[in-house]
Amino acid sequence: MKRKPMNKLISLFFTFFKIGAFTFGGGLAMLPFIHSEMVEKKSWITDEEMMDIIAVAESTPGVIAVNTATFVGYKVGKFWGSLVATVGVVLPSLIIICVISLFFEDFLTYPIVAAVFKGIRVGVTVLIFNAAIKIFKKSPKTVITYSIIALSIILSIFTPLDSILIIILGALIAILSQVVLLKKGDKND
Repeated sequence: MKRKPMNKLISLFFTFFKIGAFTFGGGLAMLPFIHSEMVEKKSWITDEEMMDIIAVAESTPGVIAVNTATFVGYKVGKFWGSLVATVGVVLPSLIIICVISLFFEDFLTYPIVAAVFKGIRVGVTVLIFNAAIKIFKKSPKTVITYSIIALSIILSIFTPLDSILIIILGALIAILSQVVLLKKGDKND
């Protein structure tokens, strides 16, 4: 392997390791950091590619952070890029969970730990909201888009529907609307 691609792979690993180590709240909370590192700082992918990667990562089985790391890694460094990015984002959590499991019983008894986790929950909520705003700003502004957003919020708040069912419903509405628009376009031609 040449020196330059190896340096890129090492940088990719440590970038995702840093994201995995210092982001609390799971994959959605990691998205703003992944975007910042990959699009804004390193310019390895574009905004459009990031949005496509998020869409695919959200719709494929698995954890969104791992899926996103894998897809971004592939875009940046093909197979080896996907491997090092995935290992980089997973490794910090694995290490932390192993350490916590050694002290789990004692860990939960400290009031300061409970307070820290309450604070982290608030921060994670803000990070997820921030990620949603960034994605919304770059998404198409149509009646269908606004309708899907409104329906998703209403269903999330007022029904016991699982998030996955709401995502599937939104996808079906988007697909059906595109089919209708394409059929209208064919009739006009």
